Amino acid sequence: MNTLAFALRDGEGFIKIVGEVGTGKTLLCRILLARLDKAQFVTAYIPNPCLAPEELKAFIAAEIGADYQRSMPAHELTAAIYRRLLQLARQRKQVILVVDEAQTMPRETIEALRLLSNLETEKRKLLQIVMFGQPELDELLNRDDLRQLKQRIVFAEKLHPLSTAGVAAYLRHRLKASGCANALFSPLAIWLLAKASGGIPRLVNILAHKALLCAYGKRDVTIAGWHIARAARDTPECRLNGRLWCRLWELNGRIFLPRSAEVIR
Repeated sequence: MNTLAFALRDGEGFIKIVGEVGTGKTLLCRILLARLDKAQFVTAYIPNPCLAPEELKAFIAAEIGADYQRSMPAHELTAAIYRRLLQLARQRKQVILVVDEAQTMPRETIEALRLLSNLETEKRKLLQIVMFGQPELDELLNRDDLRQLKQRIVFAEKLHPLSTAGVAAYLRHRLKASGCANALFSPLAIWLLAKASGGIPRLVNILAHKALLCAYGKRDVTIAGWHIARAARDTPECRLNGRLWCRLWELNGRIFLPRSAEVIR
């Protein structure tokens, strides 16, 4: 978020944010759009950029309030976008184009986006572009025919999965936000949750939710390791063999892993 705020204030051209599925790209995108000062920035948000080049231009024209018609030839549509961008620049407003799921963009549409980024005055860019995408976006931009766009990316960041300590902090934050001051999750449960989710926040949410439901059904007041194992067994996308861990509990009565919070941490 700090990188985005600095880059947008500085008037940089392209900014790229890459992260695995479920790491929070769309959430970060929404936070960015909510925090931008409407008096200074004009934003255009594209949630699904799998568009033809002219569809992309028409979408941008509509978002920034350009005077255009869908029947316009391509060069007239570009000219209408340019006139509107100049008008906004005279009003001292920055135009930000935010593209979510950018890895789905066709190659021709990416090239059209690059050409739009060429629109500028003598002092600054008229259009700043923030791209959010999965790791496939990096693979796409590594193509030799897209090297011109890749060179224009001034800032690039990667969203990483949470560590075990990060998962613990995330759980504390979510529980506190819900009004719960108790440590509901045992240290072993947190460790298993981090392993089962791979640190992916979306999977943390799913597994923790299922573990809470499991504990509620059993009238348990804390989340133990076996609750997480049951949740993992019910979640095919998790990174842990939940069925195996559940079987270990059934056979052994208790798991034979370190119980100490210090050892697990």
